Amino acid sequence: MIMDRIALILTIIGALNWGSIGLFQFDIVAWICGGQDALVSRIIYTVVALAGIWCISLIFRARERFESIDE
Repeated sequence: MIMDRIALILTIIGALNWGSIGLFQFDIVAWICGGQDALVSRIIYTVVALAGIWCISLIFRARERFESIDE
């Protein structure tokens, strides 16, 4: 499903951004968009958070697929 791939890509981008914050104290999104308080940055943070929430559903869907294969 295309939505799953988009959500995974956005979640990976978010993870890389958090990694750069943790390792280098450098927020890539804020740097690109003009600061953490910029509207564009806040939209990106929100979209990445929604993608992470969407990815939670992937965990349960994967389990359902494995259970149906076992039957």
